[in-house]
Amino acid sequence: MNLLDKDRLCELLNSDSPDSLFIDPLLDISQIGSVTIDLRLGYDFFVSILTRKPSIGTSINPDIPNHRAIGSYFQETRRDLGEKFVLYPHQVVLCTTLEYVSLPSNVYADILSRSSYTRLGIPLNTMVQPGFRGCIPLELFNHGNSPVELIVGSRICQARFFEIENNVEYIDGTRQRKYFGQVRPTVSSADTDSEMSKLSQIAGMLKF
Repeated sequence: MNLLDKDRLCELLNSDSPDSLFIDPLLDISQIGSVTIDLRLGYDFFVSILTRKPSIGTSINPDIPNHRAIGSYFQETRRDLGEKFVLYPHQVVLCTTLEYVSLPSNVYADILSRSSYTRLGIPLNTMVQPGFRGCIPLELFNHGNSPVELIVGSRICQARFFEIENNVEYIDGTRQRKYFGQVRPTVSSADTDSEMSKLSQIAGMLKF
């Protein structure tokens, strides 16, 4: 496993291979650092809202009437490039990068908040698997005590890219990818996870 430096990143970005690194739009060449690429905040946001429900259900239980979809706990909004979005304390907001990213089948990426935003109480730490395609999903949470104004198009996070020895198939037929190819935020699909139905079956068997 190798951390890619600027020379290798530029080599992959300029490659004509269909299985290479693709990032669009790359608005400024200065986004490419020594070992990272800065990524920008996208247009669309799913904002968590308070409801009268006591909790968000992460499985669809036929014994519970009026199951409420996870998406109903979020409100969608959009901002134009350069506009402000206010992230309030203790609020979950789902969004994406402005850039559409396509990773080679032997490269994965760690997505981290830039230090300027970490110091405002908005940390990011997620991993994107080899072969991913789409606008990278970002889950924002304000750990601070004050609302923070975010600007659409600002460099909010940075990606570190790691090259691994073997190619990995992102879609191999053995598992369903929930968030592949997205260009807008997508709420959690925990309630559609096949594992939940398996657990329910096991629990039912244990009752007898």
